Amino acid sequence: METSGDDLLPSAKDCMKKIALVEAEKASAEIRKQAAAEAEKKALLERFEKPSGVADDERMKRVAAIIKRAVDNGFTEVEIVRFPNQLCTDRGRAINQQERGWEDTLTGLPKELFVFWQEHLKPRGYKLRYQIAEFPGGMPGDVGITLSWE
Repeated sequence: METSGDDLLPSAKDCMKKIALVEAEKASAEIRKQAAAEAEKKALLERFEKPSGVADDERMKRVAAIIKRAVDNGFTEVEIVRFPNQLCTDRGRAINQQERGWEDTLTGLPKELFVFWQEHLKPRGYKLRYQIAEFPGGMPGDVGITLSWE
């Protein structure tokens, strides 16, 4: 039994239709991925805007575990969290410029963590650094908080 070329080879028009469908599906998948990332960031922002409800003794246990793990691996610092720059009253400008009083721009959990460090960790010699962790489109993005002990 012989097969014709029509059975083996689709027309050029059919090839272009298939390519268009594949590209449309890729675009749809990317849009879904971006929407999911935005929803995740929004949920994170809402969670970080509110008080954490974590007591200082519980937070100290968490910090001790983080530091122990880092020290056991030979590290002298660890990034403890990243947060959206929307949690700063100036969207991270003062942090980026390392202006005096930058800590006054913090709100929510980032401010809570700064106060905890100031009251409990700074007296023990730990340092805390807030810095812009990424620059999407050349603008300040998420802020990273790094705890160090050298």
